[in-house]
Amino acid sequence: MIFTPGKSDVAVVLGPGGPVGTAWLLGLAAGLRHAGADLARADLIVGTSAGAIAGAAIATGRDLDELAEVPTAPPGERAGDMSVMPRVLEILNEPGADPREALRRVGALALAADAPPEERHLAAMEHLAGTRSWPDRPLLITAVDAAAGEPVVWSGEDGVPLHAAVAASSAAPGYSAPITIGGRRYLDGALGGGSNAHLAAGAGTLILIEPLGAVFPAAPVEAAVWIGPDDAALEAFGPDVGDRGRWGEVYKAGLRQSADAAGLLAPLLT
Repeated sequence: MIFTPGKSDVAVVLGPGGPVGTAWLLGLAAGLRHAGADLARADLIVGTSAGAIAGAAIATGRDLDELAEVPTAPPGERAGDMSVMPRVLEILNEPGADPREALRRVGALALAADAPPEERHLAAMEHLAGTRSWPDRPLLITAVDAAAGEPVVWSGEDGVPLHAAVAASSAAPGYSAPITIGGRRYLDGALGGGSNAHLAAGAGTLILIEPLGAVFPAAPVEAAVWIGPDDAALEAFGPDVGDRGRWGEVYKAGLRQSADAAGLLAPLLT
């Protein structure tokens, strides 16, 4: 069963953004928690891709300070096929394309890509989430069924380990092989609906936090608060959202930006 927020509820939607977007979200959330505006107090958290990683860490009470730095990739470790994502975006942005057929084509491309194995991504996501168990509070994580071209949404009631749901939601084509869950393969949830803010429809207060809100097409929503990276944070992001070497710098940018956001969010997260 998917939690449906009511008019008295506060929903936090965390959008996609690759490793640098993940670092920014975690830094922002850490700073907000220290300032008394903990995003975990929301009645619902919706996470997609980078937002799924951050959402899991936030909702489970993970020590976000421990994620200020992440281990760099070992020397010689394969980074994946960087040529895949530009082709994915071309498919999704073709004029007049049927959305489900486009996603099936993207799924086929992801399955055929020479990407790092799913086991490596699963292990990394378990480290970031800090657990395989879902939190008691409502958390929704999105992905896309690679073969069917259908968006999916998981909650703690679906029997999918948390780290596997997070890995599927953030399995960007070319960067990670699609993740196997229940005999099916899943890929990045951003491809099926951007930040998937529609899952918070009905909430009285929507807080939308998007590292890269303009990259993936999605239906417009009305948010009480929208937060994206400021100019200094975008400069820290650099030209490649997959550049893990920028993690520490971008985390600090999110931490710094939380000072301005805390006063705005604290009254909403009581």
